Amino acid sequence: MTVPPVPDAIYRALSRHSENGRERLLDIRQMIFTIAAEIGDVGSLTETLKWGEPAYLTEVSRSGTTIRLGATREAPHESALLFNCKTSLIGMFRTAFPADFKFEGNRALVIPADRAMPRTPLLFCLTAALTYHQRKSTGSRHQRH
Repeated sequence: MTVPPVPDAIYRALSRHSENGRERLLDIRQMIFTIAAEIGDVGSLTETLKWGEPAYLTEVSRSGTTIRLGATREAPHESALLFNCKTSLIGMFRTAFPADFKFEGNRALVIPADRAMPRTPLLFCLTAALTYHQRKSTGSRHQRH
C-alpha cells in the first residue's frame, strides 16, 4: 500500500511542531494509512484539518472515529493523538497501556518525547479508533440477542 503524499496544508500544520515531534506525527500518519488499507472494512480515508490539526476520518465506511494528530496544552512538546471525548477509547487505552502513554482526560493519548515510540500499542490504538463504530455496532447487535 502506498501512503499518499503529505498535502501542503497538512505539512504546514505539522511544521509548527519540533523536528522530532513532526517526524513522529508523520510516522503515525503513515501508520494510519497503512492500517486503514490492511483492514478491509475501513476503506479510504479523508485527510483534512480540524482545529488546525491533521485529522483522519473514515467518511466513506463510517467504521471509525476521527483521529487528530498534534499536541496538547499540558504537553506541547510531545506528540498526541486526539479522539472524540464521547468515545470510550481513552479509557480502554488507559487500562491496556498505562505505562506506554500519558493520557489527558478522555480525549488525548500523549506519546512521551523522551521514550521510543511504542509501536505495537500504538498499532492497537489506531486500529481501535479506525474500527470504533464498526465494533460498537457489532457489540450492540450481539447484546440484543
